[in-house]
Amino acid sequence: MDVFAALSNPVRRDILALLRDGDRSAGEIADHFALSKPTLSQHFAALKEAGLILSERRGTQILYSLNLSLLEEALLGLMRRVAPAGAKEGAWSSARQD
Repeated sequence: MDVFAALSNPVRRDILALLRDGDRSAGEIADHFALSKPTLSQHFAALKEAGLILSERRGTQILYSLNLSLLEEALLGLMRRVAPAGAKEGAWSSARQD
C-alpha cells in the first residue's frame, strides 16, 4: 500500500494523530476507537506496509511510533506536485511564516 492510499482512511489518520504525541501501545491506541482488534490490526498493518509507522515489541506489548522521515518525504513530494509551475522549491514553505 502506498503512503497516500494509507492516508486516505480517516481511522489511519486518527492513529497517526495519536502518535504525534509519542509512542503508544496497541492497547492505548485501541482505547480511542470503537473497533474490533482485528480491524485495528488491519489498520496498523496498512500503516506499517506504507512505512508510516514503526513497531517495536517490548515484552508482551507492541509499541507504535511515527516514521517521521517517511512522512516528511511524502509531504515534500506532494508539495512538489501541487506547487505552481515555475515556483522555486521552498517558496511555498517560506511564504506562510508569520
